[in-house]
Amino acid sequence: MQRRLPRGVAIALGAGLSLLIVATVVVGVWWWRAEHRPDLARAVSFAPASTERLSWTDWQAVRRSVGVDLSTRPSTDEVTAFLDEAFSQDLSTSSALVESAATLNAQFRFSPATLDWELLAQGPDGAVDILGFPDDTDFAALADNLESLGFTRPADEDGVWVGGADLLARIGPNLTPELQFFALLPDAGVVLTSDTQGYLEKAVSAATGESATLASLDDVVAAAGSPLVAAIFTGAYACEHLAMAAADDTDQAQAEELVRLAGGVHPMTGFAMATEASGQITVSMAFESEDAARQDADSRAALARGPAPGQGGAFTDRFELTSATADDQVVQLELAPLEGQYVLSDLTSGPVLFATC
Repeated sequence: MQRRLPRGVAIALGAGLSLLIVATVVVGVWWWRAEHRPDLARAVSFAPASTERLSWTDWQAVRRSVGVDLSTRPSTDEVTAFLDEAFSQDLSTSSALVESAATLNAQFRFSPATLDWELLAQGPDGAVDILGFPDDTDFAALADNLESLGFTRPADEDGVWVGGADLLARIGPNLTPELQFFALLPDAGVVLTSDTQGYLEKAVSAATGESATLASLDDVVAAAGSPLVAAIFTGAYACEHLAMAAADDTDQAQAEELVRLAGGVHPMTGFAMATEASGQITVSMAFESEDAARQDADSRAALARGPAPGQGGAFTDRFELTSATADDQVVQLELAPLEGQYVLSDLTSGPVLFATC
């Protein structure tokens, strides 16, 4: 004879099963969204919360853009030729690894010629270079190679591999200090490097979800989409380092008048300048409100069509402004660089009038 559960138990089990199904669906949706985000957004999700400046390079996309198809173990000459071409197209200046590429390729068995992407995250207390590796990377072999080079293997899988300046000097020439310490996160498919052990430990804590990660730039990161290269700043960093604060008194006075004539500007909460596969530059600026964004779409467009105090000449010598739009709290300026102009590398250090505060 079939036995029935008491009514209260059956209801409780049913409710529990429903909660389990809902929880499973929620986790599944979160996982799908996390795995289907653009690489830039996913990379930023590993950065520590204190990060103020991000430098992004989608190495896979850069290789496609310059038309090279390299093996998993390219020669040093092939790596050098690829990076020379990327530099000529203003597609390598966001990377921390370019000068180190030849030694990386020969000794570490990876380089910008084989990485998927790179995100250099810098803050007031340190910097971490977050490296995205191909899906088929053998992290065990990568670890064994670090050990053979002289790095000290950590007790935990996601611990910090200790190297140091003296070790880098023994390995080979032109290695950036950012390669002194490593952390391998095979489940995420990323490697983190830094010039200080303590900061790398903090960065690993953020990347593994044990401490807070960067979220304040989500609006401009989402607006940037999937660029080849990008420079992304918090509003406070942009106001200090990119805007007109660094200009001399004469340029500041001219800038103040140009801003007044344009209708004024509001402070930004985030800033991104990104190079698309088409070669177009997208500038994204986030604001506290939709009203501020709508007003600044007009005023910053006017500034981007005028003189460039502190840079010299006019912005129209460098690019054509093709559109200026406001979407919710984000303003986007679309810039078409003129032939021979390196807009991204030139205008990601101040003073830049249309990025003023």
